[in-house]
Amino acid sequence: MLSRFDEWVLKKVHDAAGNPPLRLALANGPEVRPQGRALGSIVFQDRWVVARLVVDPDIGFGEAYAENKLRVEGDLVAILTAADKSILERGKRNWFPSPADLWLRLTQQNTRRGSRHNIHRHYDIGNDFYKLWLDEQLVYTCAYFPSPESGLEEAQLAKMDHVCRKVRLQPGERVVEAGCGWGALALHMARYYGVKVKAFNISREQIAYARWRAAKEGLDDRVEFIQDDYRNISGGFDVFMSVGMLEHVGKSHYSAFGKTIQRAIGDRGRGLLHFIGRNQPRPLNAWIRKRIFPGGYTPSLREVIQILESPNFSVLDVENLRMHYAHTLEHWLERFENSVDEVRARFDERFVRMWRLYLAGSAAAFRAGSMQLFQVVFAGSKCAALPWTRAYLYEPQVEEDQSSMPAFG
Repeated sequence: MLSRFDEWVLKKVHDAAGNPPLRLALANGPEVRPQGRALGSIVFQDRWVVARLVVDPDIGFGEAYAENKLRVEGDLVAILTAADKSILERGKRNWFPSPADLWLRLTQQNTRRGSRHNIHRHYDIGNDFYKLWLDEQLVYTCAYFPSPESGLEEAQLAKMDHVCRKVRLQPGERVVEAGCGWGALALHMARYYGVKVKAFNISREQIAYARWRAAKEGLDDRVEFIQDDYRNISGGFDVFMSVGMLEHVGKSHYSAFGKTIQRAIGDRGRGLLHFIGRNQPRPLNAWIRKRIFPGGYTPSLREVIQILESPNFSVLDVENLRMHYAHTLEHWLERFENSVDEVRARFDERFVRMWRLYLAGSAAAFRAGSMQLFQVVFAGSKCAALPWTRAYLYEPQVEEDQSSMPAFG
């Protein structure tokens, strides 16, 4: 009797996921197979794990994987991509927000105090951890691959040049960067484009590293790294840059973000927003918000355009680099797996499984199309630097003798 009930529940889970080409099974129990060939299998430890998925699919799956209560047989990225595609094709989920999801929305607000706590939980877990699997300059945003065969280091340099060309940086200009990570882009802009940069970030570990790099490379007279909230940025800049930071602002603070941009560059400046987005508004996966990115929200393009409407900014260019981010994440995942023993020694097996699922699941989301990577270029109504054509985007990249670039510790 229980076996029939278990099979019925597995079938319900499979149907709810859009009948992906995957085999679902209980360990030493019943299974559900797709109509065609199975791409792989998900094997649950017991019926209570399956029950958690029924009650709260996002958190239930993430927690079960992290706790090693479900086993994925086959290529993890391919299996998660297939599941994502099936869910997208099925349409809107029937599940209502769970109590856990509602609790996360309440407790992870991106107020000034909340933002510090949220950022600390993700970015201040140790620079040495990120050095294991990011590129040499610790660029933790989507790369731009000149070709699919390009390496990660080359692609991250290409991305930095790509965004610099998009805003047409000129020597002597003043640039403000909101959310500067470990400082790679700010230093790149100063070194190769001759601009002066003020870069804001509330992660103490990232700011400390960025300041160390600036001093080591003799750029601390051109780049100032400021440990402060973006809401405290004041005026006097030609260009506003935000690469991979908008996801941490939170929908309820978009008005403040728009006012910050307006205060920074007025009606004569220009800017760029590079961010993970969606085709339609919806919350970020609850498990990712619980375990990886507290307070995260990935907006639709329409939501971001609305940020720029009130300050009367003109949108000049929109590009979607979705497949570039999928490829970036695959590079990160490969490097992570190559360093997994060291990660496990620093943390534990549960941490390893959490981050493996986060990286693989994110790659799958971009592959399937449930996540997008947008770059939006905008300018004030009196901006004099408007381009006549888009040819400037494809001018030769900055020639960089990488053999003479400083080493990063």
